[in-house]
Amino acid sequence: MRLASIFQRITGGSDVRFQAYDGSTAGPVSAPVSIDVRTPEALSYLASAPGELGLARAYVTGHLEILGDVHAGLSQLSEFSLRELPWLQRVELLRFLGRIRLSHKVAPPPQETRLRGLRHSKARDQQAIAHHYDVSNQFYEWILGPSMAYTCAVYPSSDSTLEEAQFAKHDLVARKLGLRSGMKLLDVGCGWGGMVMHAAREYGVRAIGVTLSRNQAEWAQKAIVEAGLSDLAEVRHLDYRDVRETGFDAVSSIGLTEHIGKAKLPGYFSALYRKLKPGGRLLNHCITRPDNKQRALSGPFIDRYVFPDGELVGPGHLVSLMHDTGFEVRHEENIREHYSLTLAAWSRNLDAHWDEAVEDVGEARARVWRLYLAASRLGFDRNNIQLHQVLGVKLDGTTSHMPLRPDWLS
Repeated sequence: MRLASIFQRITGGSDVRFQAYDGSTAGPVSAPVSIDVRTPEALSYLASAPGELGLARAYVTGHLEILGDVHAGLSQLSEFSLRELPWLQRVELLRFLGRIRLSHKVAPPPQETRLRGLRHSKARDQQAIAHHYDVSNQFYEWILGPSMAYTCAVYPSSDSTLEEAQFAKHDLVARKLGLRSGMKLLDVGCGWGGMVMHAAREYGVRAIGVTLSRNQAEWAQKAIVEAGLSDLAEVRHLDYRDVRETGFDAVSSIGLTEHIGKAKLPGYFSALYRKLKPGGRLLNHCITRPDNKQRALSGPFIDRYVFPDGELVGPGHLVSLMHDTGFEVRHEENIREHYSLTLAAWSRNLDAHWDEAVEDVGEARARVWRLYLAASRLGFDRNNIQLHQVLGVKLDGTTSHMPLRPDWLS
């Protein structure tokens, strides 16, 4: 059984080079992407956890390698299907994989995580955030660039730089919220403080950000001081549910909703509603499913390696919940293509700093991120996931204080 030919057959990869530890090769030598099945352990991972989890384990441990464009290679591997094999060859392959699994037993890599405690309790949410964000601020700087914005950018044009697009994203949020000097903004799940500092610097807003990541809060507070914004901006290491202040003119939630959990979303929107004064606006920016029909749970790779306990719902579900909470939804848009561009830029940054990243966090974790960025980009490309911004207002009686037409589009 020539493994490379089998892989080419079951993936349908016509422009990919395959090579395997048995010495077999398949596909054009000039192919821009080469997939190398380096050891029997790679097959054992694929046999023991068919689908994305087995593939992730094989790649993270280095038993399977994608040489060249990981995004392009992954687009081939994600199409695995034994249906392309004749029945007898399919049976032979399954028997072979069974023998490999028995003779080369493998354990999940230590980078996998399983959280303890009640799902989406404060303690478990702290574990989830720490797993993902409390890695190394330097590592995130290499990936995200100077903006340290770890959410979908908004590209004014396809040739805009990542930094230009992240500035445009923060400014779009500010304009949708109608920020003006003297206002009070609460930014929940604020990351490294990008929105908080933008609101203070560009609009003279008194901005408070909260994050469950201690690393993020410490980095953000230092950046605020260095930018001379301490009189207006502040980032706290705090759960959004524990913010005591109320009477905010605006609330921004950029990339937090994915961590909340579907069952907790009504309480989440109610908490943000209570923080606003009448006439105040909420801008909710988050990754969603393309519809309301799919399960909210994320896939096993994302759940165990990247965002533990992450849950994505459809945009209609979010809009309905906001309405039921009391918000009047005034604007909604899907910027899915912008996240594909953002992820491509982050992937280029990681590749440019690969050696430093490996030295900082280890090769296995760096490989997790290379795979995660490429897989996420593929999800947005294929419309398996989307990015929606939903703008709601807490009515002042029956008055919205909204412009007759959107004034943030120019």
